[in-house]
Amino acid sequence: MIKHILFAGLVACAATPAFAQQGGTAGPPPSPYAPLQDHPSCTRDELKKLTAAYVDAQKKGSLAGLPLDAKVHYLENGKDVDAAAGMWTRPLAITHDMSFHDDKRCKTFTEVIVTGPVPYVIGTRLYVHNGKIIRIDSLVTRKGDWLFNANAYAKYAAKEDWSPLFKYQLTSPAEMIRGGNAYLDGFADKFTDIPWGTPCARLEGGAYTNAKNDPHASCEVGLPAGVLYITHRDYLIDEEKGVINIFCRFGGRAEAPDSHSFRYIDGKIRAVHTLTPIPGPQANDEGGIERGAIDPNAPRPAAAAPRS
Repeated sequence: MIKHILFAGLVACAATPAFAQQGGTAGPPPSPYAPLQDHPSCTRDELKKLTAAYVDAQKKGSLAGLPLDAKVHYLENGKDVDAAAGMWTRPLAITHDMSFHDDKRCKTFTEVIVTGPVPYVIGTRLYVHNGKIIRIDSLVTRKGDWLFNANAYAKYAAKEDWSPLFKYQLTSPAEMIRGGNAYLDGFADKFTDIPWGTPCARLEGGAYTNAKNDPHASCEVGLPAGVLYITHRDYLIDEEKGVINIFCRFGGRAEAPDSHSFRYIDGKIRAVHTLTPIPGPQANDEGGIERGAIDPNAPRPAAAAPRS
């Protein structure tokens, strides 16, 4: 008897989601967009062709040549936008670009730099399933955004090596996720174990931590003071290049989206690129902070001891 009661309870619980999907009052209305997949289907070659097609589309200012799902979801700077309203509708003269490909999660990330006459640095994610793009998610940074300087971004990005690694240099995806999370957790807990390597350089909007190409340069230049939680983390891992790209939100706020890309070699972080489309201090063409602006990552002096 008890077994029959337990079985009936399980059946009732299992039926609840189906009821909601069939128009029941419990739950939100169905999404108008193509659903994200638990286990999407794609190949690495397919993803590479799509990022090449995206870069070409951005140059033309038209997505017409891309294999878009009928219910593709468009986002720009963390918010839903109409297909005709995104930056992808503007033809741009691209100075530099590079892409990462995750054939397990079926996601790509392409960094696009435009140095003029109106400069931008753009990070675009494509989400793919069965040969179709089901989501386009772009972060568009421009003058006035956090440490922005497209000239410096292009200058230093072009000098870096983000090419495929030798097998003995690779880092496991699990360790890349752990290290990336440790860095982002460090905004709230300054005691996290971040796997920094040497040399290491951080390109943040346009500000660069190794303009002198110092072989002993470190990325341990400090994190902003205070407690800030980084939420909504969405991972993309390019195992061949040793790269993890994380889309996230500062403080969990929809108006504070962010992209962090970490390059691992031999289990250590050796390069970081960040894009944050929120207002902030500006970088100069040499990758420094503009005069008068406070460097948000500069080490803070120790607090003076209280007088007795």
